[in-house]
Amino acid sequence: MDDTVLFRAESELVITEARKQKADRTKLLGSPIQLGGKAIDVIVEGNTIWIAENTHVAKKIDLESGKILQIYRGHTAPVTCLGFYRDDHDTRGLQVLITGSWDKTIKIWDTSSKELLCSIGAHDDFVKSLLVVPSLRLLVSSSSDKTVRFWDLTGVVERKTITPVGSVSAHSRPVECLAGSVVSDTEVMLFTGDTMGVIKVWKLEKGCGLQPRWHNTLLDTLNLHRTRVTQMIYGAGQLWTASLDETVQITTYPPDPTVSKLVPPLTHPLPVRALLPLSLTPLAEPYVVSAYGDVIRLYDILAVFEPEVVGEIDGHWHDVTAIRLWLRSSHNVAGRIKIEPFIVSASLDGTVRKWQLSELLTSTPGNPAEPIHPVVFSPVPEPRGDGTTGELTEEEERELAELMED
Repeated sequence: MDDTVLFRAESELVITEARKQKADRTKLLGSPIQLGGKAIDVIVEGNTIWIAENTHVAKKIDLESGKILQIYRGHTAPVTCLGFYRDDHDTRGLQVLITGSWDKTIKIWDTSSKELLCSIGAHDDFVKSLLVVPSLRLLVSSSSDKTVRFWDLTGVVERKTITPVGSVSAHSRPVECLAGSVVSDTEVMLFTGDTMGVIKVWKLEKGCGLQPRWHNTLLDTLNLHRTRVTQMIYGAGQLWTASLDETVQITTYPPDPTVSKLVPPLTHPLPVRALLPLSLTPLAEPYVVSAYGDVIRLYDILAVFEPEVVGEIDGHWHDVTAIRLWLRSSHNVAGRIKIEPFIVSASLDGTVRKWQLSELLTSTPGNPAEPIHPVVFSPVPEPRGDGTTGELTEEEERELAELMED
């Protein structure tokens, strides 16, 4: 047997055993909701969570009880991304669920009846990300085929289809994630991030006529990361990006010519797969939550040039894939509505877990006696590929294998 193969096999055995031991230690942390598969993308809406799973389905689950409320079946490969669309001009208030998958399709569902409204062969490879711009009836999708495509959502419930209205083919690697901002009734600023770490900024303009197309102009290319961009969030003039290069970058965009000093990156011990700037949520607090490997970290960024780690929770036994804010709504003894902020984390360990924000701020499950000193206990080593050969990198092949595991 080749020494390299033998070393890799031994390394994987060590990782497997470490994860097995950690699974037992963490089995009750974060009030886990056990899934039938692995969550790849999630959306929190009210007291429910919508999940894109590797088991080819999307689910709606009650965050309080863990009860499955709805299951959407129809994809033939892992569901990778989710989005919602509600036509503000439709008095019925109908909401549709949009799902993208490794089966190369985008499917649109009526959330009241679970009816599949349409299924579109959207890309030539995996659909990786969706961005919905409800006010402009615009859907943007990105793919491993290195393209970004635009879709008209007008009348989707009645027409039971979506219309292609433009595309971008400027990336040389799979386009992993999207972010954007509405500029006007006819213009969108779009960010596209790929697996080489390249981020492109686009001006999208809506054309005229009965079936207007969206025209794109490349505004900028940002080389903020050395490798794959895993998540992007844009708001309040700042672009937040996470990457497998172990950093989170905070970039003012458009650039402020009066500011010459760059915000330092938030560095982590392992690749970062998820982030949540709480300043861009209804909480509007100067914190950012990130996830590297199995660990959830909280930064205080009130002094943005001197960020401080104020909490860590090592509560999963496999990579965290998504972090979302849950404003838990309940009634107190007086019957009044009580709102509590929670951080919801999804992981390849097959669970969704819930953490009170105060828990992140004041303690870690493994170190409750020393709340001001964040400690990570027994992090699982993460295998890496060099990404230099083949259509799929070693890491992408491993990701595929992990997601397709029973």
